[in-house]
Amino acid sequence: MSASRRSGTTDELGPDEPERAGGSASAGPEEAGGSVLLAALLDGMDAALCAFDADGVVTHWNREAERILGWTAAEAVGRHGFAGWAVRRADAQEVEARLLSAMHAPVRQVHEFALVTKDGGRVLVRTQSAAVRGPDGKPAGVYCAFSEVHAQIDLERSIALSEALFEDASWGVVLVDADLRPAVVNAHAARALGVGRTSVLGRPLGELLAQGVEELESALTHVLAEGAPPAPAEMWVSVRTPEGEKRRCWRSGFVRLASPLAEEPVPLGVGWLFLDVTEAKQGEQEAALMRFRANQLHRAARAAAECEDPAEAVTVHLDFALAGFADHALIDRVAGGSLTDGAEGPVRLVRVAATPAGAPGPSLLTGAAGLPVRYEEGHPALTCVDRAGSVRADAGNVSGERARTWALSRQWPADSVHALCAVLRSRGRTLGVVTFLRGAGRSRFERPDATYAEDVAVRIASALDLAGAVGERP
Repeated sequence: MSASRRSGTTDELGPDEPERAGGSASAGPEEAGGSVLLAALLDGMDAALCAFDADGVVTHWNREAERILGWTAAEAVGRHGFAGWAVRRADAQEVEARLLSAMHAPVRQVHEFALVTKDGGRVLVRTQSAAVRGPDGKPAGVYCAFSEVHAQIDLERSIALSEALFEDASWGVVLVDADLRPAVVNAHAARALGVGRTSVLGRPLGELLAQGVEELESALTHVLAEGAPPAPAEMWVSVRTPEGEKRRCWRSGFVRLASPLAEEPVPLGVGWLFLDVTEAKQGEQEAALMRFRANQLHRAARAAAECEDPAEAVTVHLDFALAGFADHALIDRVAGGSLTDGAEGPVRLVRVAATPAGAPGPSLLTGAAGLPVRYEEGHPALTCVDRAGSVRADAGNVSGERARTWALSRQWPADSVHALCAVLRSRGRTLGVVTFLRGAGRSRFERPDATYAEDVAVRIASALDLAGAVGERP
């Protein structure tokens, strides 16, 4: 037996070499060094490896093969085929024929068959076999790399999953490197970001998102340092598009990526998976807002029903409506009590209730003197009375001083930038106007806000009409 078979590894894959003169089979220093290197390489492989010479005798057997089957190199090297030890005798002929057929095949061959472990168990392996050629180019043997089928299937599944995520996934997948820059982006994520899959690579996240970058980078940094969070996070971001910035809500999950080849986990980056849930979140917010406003209307109605003075009920409705809706509110009544449809002539409005202009507090009844408010022609409140419908007004995108001038010229508190006027109607007559005002920290009034203001106006108008009927006009 050659030195290769005594040690379980060799410096050349092939049949035994003839012994040198003098009967010595020892190798020179360079050859011995190559043999040691080859032995180290084979034993360090993650895959099991064995080799056969042209006669089917085992010439190599590495440590991974020993781990899988339990047979040591000393027990395996030198045996003829697998019959009677690594394969059942009934299967030995077929297995040997399939393995040795690789000597005459132009490419590698892949097979699956069951091997027998040292303790008598069986394990299904997948093999890749290829010919080993000698110096003359003729087949001198076969090498066979094999691994347990379930491990191979796990690897294939992982690769298939990775490819599917980056091609066909219905949610965004982004691999972010340790510098917080996208390294790989799937098609869905590229569409969500409004850029191409290649143009996004290596760019800072601040160039891709207009808002929400700080929150996202903070989450990625946390994952790199601490690992994946226990649950998905919902993040609001603004994406730059040709039509302008669009605000989106992304439900995001994060996983830390570490190299499987390092002795200690080395972070390669973060896997970021996200799904656009903007419509669902907006629906939830709208539903919650509607429930809150319906509850406020219900509470206001119950509180107003306990008021002996109908004029007090007016301020009760106003105070309940303000919560979460506006910063200020005013009620102006038509001078003389009411205005019938089709009446002609100028309309004068008298301030009957208002929220404090300074510190927050309950609405106060005013206008005991009955003096008209100095509204200029075209004022939103006058337009509301004329149309008998809601009117919205905004200061627009102007400086703080110009917005202040805009509000004061309309007899509103100086910090008002958004206004919504709703007409007060009862028994077919116009009684006045309720005006809701928002500051710069709030969004402008939208159509749903107008609907809510109209519901409040109906209740205020009923209380005002009742106050006039019983002679307690505010």
